[in-house]
Amino acid sequence: MMGLKLPIGLLVLAAFTTAAQAQDKSSDIIARGEYLARAGDCTACHTAPEGRLFAGGRAMPTPFGTLYTSNITPDPDTGIGKWSADDFYKTMHSGRFPDGGLIYPAMPFASYTKVTRADSDAIYAYLRAIAPVSQKNKPHELRFPYDNRQLILGWRTLFFSEGEFKPDPKKSAEWNRGAYLVEGLGHCGMCHSPINALGGTSQSDAFKGGLIPMQNWYAPSLTSNREAGLGDWSIKDITDLLQTGVSMRGVVYGPMAEVVHNSLQYLNDEDTRAMAVYLKGIAEGSSPPAAATALPTTESSLLISLGKTVYDKHCASCHGAQGEGKPPHWPPLANNQSIEMQSAVNPIRMVLNGGYPPGTKGNPMPYGMPPFAGLLSDNEIAAVVSYIRTAWGNRGTPVSAREANELRSAPLN
Repeated sequence: MMGLKLPIGLLVLAAFTTAAQAQDKSSDIIARGEYLARAGDCTACHTAPEGRLFAGGRAMPTPFGTLYTSNITPDPDTGIGKWSADDFYKTMHSGRFPDGGLIYPAMPFASYTKVTRADSDAIYAYLRAIAPVSQKNKPHELRFPYDNRQLILGWRTLFFSEGEFKPDPKKSAEWNRGAYLVEGLGHCGMCHSPINALGGTSQSDAFKGGLIPMQNWYAPSLTSNREAGLGDWSIKDITDLLQTGVSMRGVVYGPMAEVVHNSLQYLNDEDTRAMAVYLKGIAEGSSPPAAATALPTTESSLLISLGKTVYDKHCASCHGAQGEGKPPHWPPLANNQSIEMQSAVNPIRMVLNGGYPPGTKGNPMPYGMPPFAGLLSDNEIAAVVSYIRTAWGNRGTPVSAREANELRSAPLN
């Protein structure tokens, strides 16, 4: 029995349709990869100031020396153009180069190991689709003995657990999605967890807050209602902060402003809400006791008295006589957890250096705070910070002029 023969025109049309469908699928994967690369904030590290997108070369100062980020464009000689999808997944998942070489943990592979193979492949497809840039990777400048990569083996033994994210069957799909984004692609624990002398964080200390090395900004705890714990925040306040950088409860500055600008503002509403649900869920239910001040009572009283004078003159017009603020653009200082934290680094730096929340699609023209470093003395800086940390029922502790002076030389970037 002879088979039927289709007309040439139908064969061509079928081939064209199949090719078009394949192209649409490829475009969908690339678009998905771009979205996931935003969620992972890849731009922040792999794009140098004034540099080409993902061409690397950004200096990353660490306590061990300076690392330089790598070129992840599809250039075949200086980038990842010769990598396969398997190579890329291996790097994300295991923290090793395709040839087995060890990667310094400044790359958050301890978080990226949680990324699924499908999401890794999508990010790979996106990176393959961007413009290649021929730019050699700059050698790291690490002090002895940290320039010996074999030492990373010890670090990995202590602080790295390889494996994709495993959903918690006792939690909702929304909570698990938020956990995947926060713990995995978002690598929030890199900043919001204490880092020890070896440059690592124990799992038991995850999200408990810590000073960001070399930047002198404090990333607050996400598990404590005394710091940035979100247990008593509404979901809307959390999502507003993540998407726009401002909310009725607070405003982001410093490194977190960059995260919102480069990454979080691009997440869709569903993913932002999922992150909010997860973050609200890991907050502690009650506040720990207030910390004790190291300053003598007399000195504290004098500082706070002077601080009220400085506050009334320079701060009350925006933040209110009683610290009520004018949210969302001028945040409240009364009952503001970020003001009361054990570490006073952030409020001191804000008074010294001022700053802006990020410009986002939800808040394209943010209101900023002026710097007072050139206007106020160390005593006045310490006084006004001490005042706002203890006034209106706030439970913070006074700070010293020495602390203010030490932060005058902190890097602005």
